[in-house]
Amino acid sequence: MRIIKQVATALIRPSLKTVPRIMSRGLQANRTHGVDKNVWVEFSQLAADYKTVNLGQGFPDFSPPKFVQDAFCKAICGGPAMHQYTRAFGHPPLVKSLAKFFSRVVGHDIDPFEDVLVTVGAYQALFSAFQALIEDGDEVIIIEPFFDCYQPMVKMAGGEPVYIPLRPKDSGSAVLSSGDWVLSPEELASKFTPRTKAIVINTPNNPLGKVYKREELQMIADLCIKHNVLCISDEVYEWLTYDTAKHVKIASLPGMWERTITIGSGGKTFSATGWKVGWAISSGHIIKHMKTIHQNTVYHCATAAQEAVAQGFEREHEAFGSPESYFQQLPATLSHKRDKLASCLASVGLKPIMPEGGYFMTADFSSLKVDYKKTTAEDEADDFRFVKWLIKEKGLATIPVSAFYSPEHRKDFEKYIRFCFVKEDSTLDAAMDILKKWSDGE
Repeated sequence: MRIIKQVATALIRPSLKTVPRIMSRGLQANRTHGVDKNVWVEFSQLAADYKTVNLGQGFPDFSPPKFVQDAFCKAICGGPAMHQYTRAFGHPPLVKSLAKFFSRVVGHDIDPFEDVLVTVGAYQALFSAFQALIEDGDEVIIIEPFFDCYQPMVKMAGGEPVYIPLRPKDSGSAVLSSGDWVLSPEELASKFTPRTKAIVINTPNNPLGKVYKREELQMIADLCIKHNVLCISDEVYEWLTYDTAKHVKIASLPGMWERTITIGSGGKTFSATGWKVGWAISSGHIIKHMKTIHQNTVYHCATAAQEAVAQGFEREHEAFGSPESYFQQLPATLSHKRDKLASCLASVGLKPIMPEGGYFMTADFSSLKVDYKKTTAEDEADDFRFVKWLIKEKGLATIPVSAFYSPEHRKDFEKYIRFCFVKEDSTLDAAMDILKKWSDGE
């Protein structure tokens, strides 16, 4: 009887030795092949391991404005409804606030319940757009440098990325600017084919800080209209522009509202990235397809956080254009941090590219006389090797810029690294102290 029971048990429950072999056979879906690596995972871990001053990751290390913190606290204490599901496609107060606010910015009446989708951060808005609108074989034009999720998201949807880089022009100025990086109209036009479904733009750009001028956006818009192509416009840094740069929404240009998906972020808008409240705004005939993806992935976003962002936009609607507006105050504060960092980088021989907008500053390290290759892997890109040397030897974390490029263009842009300056003064001062000691030979 004991032998019979042992045999029966063996037939019902495979041995531990057989489980890994069974599980490994065909486990990975093809859509995940080649998109598993992530620069943030690798360099965030390195920064933590070496206890660095971290100017790599793009998030503020200071608190959001008090009025949205108060709104969040009030929402949490606002009764049972704030702790339960709200409308799946966006908390009604939030979609109404977004529609009211952006209708006057875009110059088009936005329907809060048809034209707006609230998502788990801008990341999920992008994912929903690609999944809903891109099919096998569709080509998607991506302007480089690009935020690194665009490429894998296009591939996972079955699309084929087509790349075109911004290239620096000689402006004759002693100070390099992100505005000196431009598209070639002829090169861009050559990328459009009968298979082109969409183009992805990011303004202000991460990592470069470029803010597209109206005439540049018009060139893109003309091609989208000519070829009947969608535009996915990532505008999460829309309120962070400096000096004379002005953010223009491509959806506001003639003929573009009905073919543009504008991506926004409550986290970037109100310096609360951990709240993960984002949105997509477009014509209802586009948004309805994104809603299908949303309802079958995350379904719903955190109610209290949406309520707080809604209250933030209500406050900004009243203060818009005035000195009391956070959208005026934050860039004014950050422009000083930007200038301070640029001066320090230049003092040690780095060549900063002054960003017109956004969180980041890119710098050229190619003129530095540093033997960073002795302690790093030979098969890696130069900027990856330099950043790892900077983390391990100097205790300062940044991000290699070639991570924002396609394999076909990456080699041409390996001499740049990215710094985040949206940090407390104490964090920037600590980084500058490291750079000063380095320049002094310590």
